[in-house]
This record gives sequence, C-alpha cells and structure tokens, in this order.
Amino acid sequence: MHLSNKLPLGWKWVKLGETCEIIMGQSPPSITYNIERDGIPFFQGKGDFGEIYPTARVWCKCPLKIARPGDVLISVRAPVGSVNIANDMSCIGRGLAALRPNNSLDVLWLFYYLRMHEDQISALGKGSTFSAITKTDLDSIFIPLPSLSEQKRIVARINDLFSRIREAKRLRQEAQQEAERLWQSVLADTFPKPGTKLPNGWQWVGLYEVCQHKTGIWGPESSHPDQGLPIVRSTEIEGFLIRPQTASIRIVSNDRIEAFKLEAEDILVNKSSGSAHLVGWPAIFEGSIEGKIFLFSNFMLRLRPNREKILGWFLLYYLHNPLARSVYLRAQDTTSGLRNLRVNEFMKQLIPLPTLHEQHKIVAYLKRVYEKIQSLKEAQMQTEAELQSLEQAILDKAFRGEL
Repeated sequence: MHLSNKLPLGWKWVKLGETCEIIMGQSPPSITYNIERDGIPFFQGKGDFGEIYPTARVWCKCPLKIARPGDVLISVRAPVGSVNIANDMSCIGRGLAALRPNNSLDVLWLFYYLRMHEDQISALGKGSTFSAITKTDLDSIFIPLPSLSEQKRIVARINDLFSRIREAKRLRQEAQQEAERLWQSVLADTFPKPGTKLPNGWQWVGLYEVCQHKTGIWGPESSHPDQGLPIVRSTEIEGFLIRPQTASIRIVSNDRIEAFKLEAEDILVNKSSGSAHLVGWPAIFEGSIEGKIFLFSNFMLRLRPNREKILGWFLLYYLHNPLARSVYLRAQDTTSGLRNLRVNEFMKQLIPLPTLHEQHKIVAYLKRVYEKIQSLKEAQMQTEAELQSLEQAILDKAFRGEL
C-alpha cells in the first residue's frame, strides 16, 4: 500500500480492481435466516471471522450475493478492514465484500497482504453514523504483484513459518490452561470437602452465619460526575478484584447511601448474567480510592464478612474453589434468557471455617501461590505479543521480496 516502496525486479504495483472481481455483499430477507443449517452459510461481518476461515452462525435459503470457496472476504462496514477466506459457498451480507482473484493472483498472496494492512484499510472508512468503505475504495487499493510462481513460492514460505508460530501459540495456550488447572488444584487441596473429617479447630458453618448479604441499588444517570455516586457493576469485575474506576455515575438519595456503600473486603457476587459461568462469580473490594464512596448495582449481591469470624480474602478464595463454584453453577434460574442466582440457596452453602489465625496463614499461602501463577500467565501473554510481532515481521519481509 506504499507506492513509494521500491519493489524487487519483476514486481509491479497494481490496483485491486485490476486483479480481482469485487462483489459487494447484500443481506437477504431476515425471514430466510435460520440456525438449523438449512440453506447456505450466511456471513454478515467480522463477528463471523475465525483465524483464516469464517465460522457460520446463521444459514439462509435466499442468498442474494454469493462468495465462492477461495474468495477473500473483507469487512466493509464497521469494523472495516478485517479479512478472511471463504472455504465454502456462502451468502455475504452488506457488511462484507468478496474479492475473487483472477489468474494472475494467488488467493493467499492477496489474503496475507490485506491482513498485513488491515489498519490502513480501516483508515479508509468514512461515515458519520458508522465507518464504511465502498467498491471504489476497494478498487483503488494498490497491491504488489510479482509473477504467479513467485507469489506461490513466497506464500509457501509464509505458510511454513506461520505453521511453526501456530504450534508455538498452541503450546502457549496449553501452558496457560495448565496454569489455571494448577490454581484450581491448589484451591481444591486447601479446603476440606463435605463429609471429610475437619482438622482440629475447624467447623462447618452456613455462609449466612458468617456474613451479611444485600442486593444493590440503581438510579437515574447523572449528567455530571459531581452530582452522583459511582455504582459498581459486573463490568468492574476483573478476575478476583473490583476495579471501580469505570463505575457508572448514578443519582442516589442521601438516605440510601449508608446502606449500599462498599467497605474494604466486601465481596460482590454477580447475581445475574446471560452466561452461566459468570453468575455467582465473586470479587473483592479492596477499599475506596481517594476516599470516594462506591455503591453497588442491583444485579450484584454484596457479602459483608463478620470480621470476628471470617476474613474477606479467606471467603473469596473459598468461593473460587471448584466445590463452591459447583454450588453457584447449580443455584441458577433462567428468565427470558437471563440467568439469575438463587440467593437463598447460595447463602445456605456450607463453609469449612478454621480459626482466624489459621485463616491468615491460609490467605498468605494462597496469595504467594497466586502471585507465582500470575507471573507465569503474564510471561505467557508476553510470548503471545512477541508471536504476533513475529507474524507481522514475516509478512513485512515477504512483501518486500526478502523472504
């Protein structure tokens, strides 16, 4: 896309429209959509895109614009620029265009070049309501074109290098999953199971016996941050912690603030969600920031531990162990697609409770283990970023004729 770049001998810059037929998508009537695999796959935009080939979520019986196997699909409405390859006869909606290469252009050469320049293509988008690009925009994109045999040679080299990167990514993902399994194993080994003999000084108690619980509050949106109070929602949960900086500012009457404000080591439980594994998910509030008062929403359940009986961090770790998670995964009802925690059942679950002295020791041990596992995960994330950079570097060399 940089015409100022010097191309290798025998290469030339050509417009996309010179090497491809460009088919702009058109969505069929929604009445023809189905999820029963009746008809042909229907793709609407980037949301259907996988790593290379898209994944159908909807099928339709009345396709208006067709992509053939081997066509390059490109998102032409927000978000603009993402690319994929059709691996089957497909219907494409108006959020997509199909690029059908002629005999001078290898499909993977085109795919890799456009993927390398997704950000620049995205910058071509125009529109006040949403970003979009036109057929004319696509037609005028320049691509470097060597001979077909040279394209195939370079693509084969890219595929070889990328297959090694994909294997490295697979191993990294397995390592990340293994780190999570290790953490769950540590939690499972730390807390006794019902029916087993408790260590000396431990006892079984109901969750309701060691903490108060309360559902949150909501209010009209504030037009100014100084005229309302921040209310924590499930979107402020990040792993074990509450990150209240993004809380929604709402108007709440003064006489209700005291009952719904958060204190250090309060635990918030996600009470409602569309996803089963998110219902019942607990996170801890570490304390106010700069003395601010934070409240919590009506979709959250606040657990306030009795500090004379149980530590907030001890309770949090217990609620994340596999046994406790199985409780809140079962204690759910579904209403209009929304899953809700059965609070009374959740509060009746039994907690193995040691002395406060023993709780402090357990919390200190689990924090040390968790920090080590997090360090491992962060190193794996760094590896992921390095692999992404390596992919980009390979493509950069490929399209300069240096691969």
